[in-house]
Amino acid sequence: MMKKKNKGFIIAGSVILVLVLMIVLIPKILFTDYEGLPTSGDYAVKTVSAITIDESRLESFEADGSNREVPVYFYYPDTEGKKEKSFPLVIFSHGAFGYYQSNTSTYMELASNGYIVVSLDHPYHSFFTMDTEGKTVTVNPEFLQQVMKVNEESVSEKEVIELSHTWLDTRVADINFVLNSVKEAKETQTLKDEAWYVSDNETEMEILEILSMLNTEEIGVMGHSLGGAASVTIGRTRDDIDAVIDLDGTMLGEELDYENGVYEYYEENYPVPLLSLNSQAHQELSDEANLLYVNNVVLENAMDGQYTYFEGSGHMNFTDLPLFSPVLASLLGVGEVDATECITTMNGVILDYFNCYLKDEGTVVIKECY
Repeated sequence: MMKKKNKGFIIAGSVILVLVLMIVLIPKILFTDYEGLPTSGDYAVKTVSAITIDESRLESFEADGSNREVPVYFYYPDTEGKKEKSFPLVIFSHGAFGYYQSNTSTYMELASNGYIVVSLDHPYHSFFTMDTEGKTVTVNPEFLQQVMKVNEESVSEKEVIELSHTWLDTRVADINFVLNSVKEAKETQTLKDEAWYVSDNETEMEILEILSMLNTEEIGVMGHSLGGAASVTIGRTRDDIDAVIDLDGTMLGEELDYENGVYEYYEENYPVPLLSLNSQAHQELSDEANLLYVNNVVLENAMDGQYTYFEGSGHMNFTDLPLFSPVLASLLGVGEVDATECITTMNGVILDYFNCYLKDEGTVVIKECY
């Protein structure tokens, strides 16, 4: 039964991860001075950050009546001396216990080739982030416990669906708010004080300049693990998404219910182009389970669904973690593949896919495996 096989791909680890998080909770030491890999594009890449504030939502992880804050990090082409001034948007959502820099090399590669990438932090799901008061916000203990719980053999599939949908509700709301805020700010050429927190006027002007270059008619969404699941849900539920990429994540939002040994899924086929990039272990379990596994059902019935896997890869090989913290990555799950080669190849596949679906540049051929 796939009931016990898909849980390993819901999140990035289990007991070891919690122990590591508790021991190594000094993120500025753990993640220092990593700026990604060499890029292939013609553009130099610039970065800037802000925090968006959703006044329609109270922060569910706090009891102080504060609103939900979602930090956003822009990676964008430096257009000085360049003629092109319009670029597609790509939104990235990190995995459980990840953080916004989890795929820096991916953002840099895309931005160097003419994309504006916005990577989100999901506070209390992320390893750490900062709020508008400058306070470091770490992963929520209850969320940790829930993730631990779904890895227990005794937990029913129905309970897994209920818990994972709670996580996805938060993440999907975060992504929706950021997307809507970005589109509104581009249209009005204004960062509303109540919705945007920026460090100074220079940063505000920089973000407004980025938004002026943004082509909101071409939007891609992607994420790793739980972030991949959230991205798939965004592609299902919005009508302005043009392509989705899921990096080794179980498409949990596509499971609506589980009764009497039967899953309930959406009746409508998945509506936008969808690419699933899997680790070798994930792909092997997926092949074994066939249509008992949600990803296979979604891809089989998608309007345009494709998948592949990377030989010798593990779950964390779809992030940059093995490049800037090999010891931690090995504890969380990497394969025997060369980490740099794997992430470089993956970034190339992602670029080709978005070039095809967001820029209408030729066709993309996804190999059976890499």
